[in-house]
Amino acid sequence: MQHFQQSVYKLIVETSTNLPADVREAIQAAKIREDAGTRSALSLSTIANNIHMAECNVSPICQDTGMPTFIIHCPVGANQIVMKKQILAAVAQATKDSKLRTNSVDSLTGANTGDNLGPGTPVVHFEQWEKDDVEVKLILKGGGCENKNIQYSLPMEIEGLGKAGRDLDGIRKCILHSIYQAQGQGCSAGFIGVGIGGDRTTGYELAKHQLFRHVDDVNPIEELRKLEDYIMGNANSLGIGTMGFGGQVTLLGCKVGVMNRLPASFFVSVAYNCWAYRRQGVLLDSNSGDIKEWVYRTGETVPMNQEAAASTEKTERKEVVLQTPISEEQIRELRVGDVVIINGIMHTGRDALHKHLMDHDAPLDLNGAAIYHCGPVMAKDADGEWHVKAAGPTTSIREEPYQGDIIKKFGIRAVIGKGGMGAKTLAALKEHGGVYLNAIGGAAQYYAECFKKVEGVDFMEFGIPEAMWHLQTEGFAAIVTMDSHGNSLHAEVEKDSFAKLAQLKETVFS
Repeated sequence: MQHFQQSVYKLIVETSTNLPADVREAIQAAKIREDAGTRSALSLSTIANNIHMAECNVSPICQDTGMPTFIIHCPVGANQIVMKKQILAAVAQATKDSKLRTNSVDSLTGANTGDNLGPGTPVVHFEQWEKDDVEVKLILKGGGCENKNIQYSLPMEIEGLGKAGRDLDGIRKCILHSIYQAQGQGCSAGFIGVGIGGDRTTGYELAKHQLFRHVDDVNPIEELRKLEDYIMGNANSLGIGTMGFGGQVTLLGCKVGVMNRLPASFFVSVAYNCWAYRRQGVLLDSNSGDIKEWVYRTGETVPMNQEAAASTEKTERKEVVLQTPISEEQIRELRVGDVVIINGIMHTGRDALHKHLMDHDAPLDLNGAAIYHCGPVMAKDADGEWHVKAAGPTTSIREEPYQGDIIKKFGIRAVIGKGGMGAKTLAALKEHGGVYLNAIGGAAQYYAECFKKVEGVDFMEFGIPEAMWHLQTEGFAAIVTMDSHGNSLHAEVEKDSFAKLAQLKETVFS
């Protein structure tokens, strides 16, 4: 198969940069359903715009291109050793070409390999089948939604829903809770794959396999078909909405699979996936390795409607333009719900930087600064200049142990990320005069256009995603979801959705 490696490379590029048609259709339907003029509706329009931009730019839809996971079906006699070597080469090339972010790090040292290769990276599963062709499927599942995966061991007590037994009702409660606990941190509105049974390992594997199903397929097991329909109908009543802003659409798809288990164990495993549902597959000629067909309809068949529905409702939301460095007086004037447009220098910072700054000085003055929880995809041109290729926000809650102390230590005024933060950060924002701004998770192309120049970088030894990039910014828009007066939209939505979750405690499906 002399063209196998190139075909895999094409698959990686397509998966990273262009959502398939069934996913696009689900997002379009969500846009229609969401109330016009709301934060969630505006976010869905930004998402649609980002999908279109990624397709046109042939650049990553989301900067977190996740853990590349391949499932290969091949005929008896196929040389899996050679195929795996060529898959690794294709992954390395796609990383070099900025179609994948450098995401493989040593678990002990944190060192980034720089090419997405290393022990366990990428994940490659082979399985023989009786067909003559080779099928290669790929899913790119980012860390933000991967962190919201959850596994339940029945029987157990579930907050808000009570006892969950070893039956369909107990499974129902597990799935509902899995959606509630994700809130906006997994970049809702999202998709879930559910695995019933197995052991702790195979249960999660079964759940992830469900994410390879088509959005509009029908479960062949009648009980599971009814369960999927029930979850789709009731999950959206929780009011979590896009990015956890509140709204009508929280879940875009639910697929459930089942396998046998040991008598002593009853696991329900849920694989949560963000709206940037990047999975694709190809059917290859087993002689040449050429692509014969795409497994999922390609995105070009469903152009994205990027316009937001007009709203006739009055809104108290205001738009404020801020130039960095930002004063405390400017911050104190902001309230939850305000839209902020940032111009000037912005600094990226993720896990490694926050940990470092707890015990060290910053490489530059951060008083009045805006720090962006982001691990961008970067590319260097022939002249040695860096350019931002993709730059959406990462999940902020990981920085909760550090953020309040860093706000106090350095005088940071604006923290930007996705999914909100906790009580410690909220208290620091109130005491020291700061705000948390929620950007649209996954909108990596939309935000990359705001970064006009890379002014510099520090801590490259942490790897490109974890380095501290200093970016000249113009027109970066985000929503105030935690202000300097002790208000948190995230806490409000979580409280409201918990009350709605509890209302489903005694409901049944048939």
